[in-house]
Amino acid sequence: MATKRLYVGNISYSTTENGLRETFAAYDVTDVKIIEGRGFAFVEIDADKLDEAVTAMNGKEVDGRTLNVNEARPREN
Repeated sequence: MATKRLYVGNISYSTTENGLRETFAAYDVTDVKIIEGRGFAFVEIDADKLDEAVTAMNGKEVDGRTLNVNEARPREN
């Protein structure tokens, strides 16, 4: 299965990797990495479900915060 990475911004500091794994479960999560102290995470999902996940999850409220969900872009040097 090919995967793609989502950028998930505006997460609560109380949000856990397991919590995000459950929140994004419908999109076949393969990995979750919360960037501690920064309020965002990367969630790796099935590439075929990327557009569906962005549409469904962007603006969704989780742990009292409205998520900002987009396809992750490569880091610029």
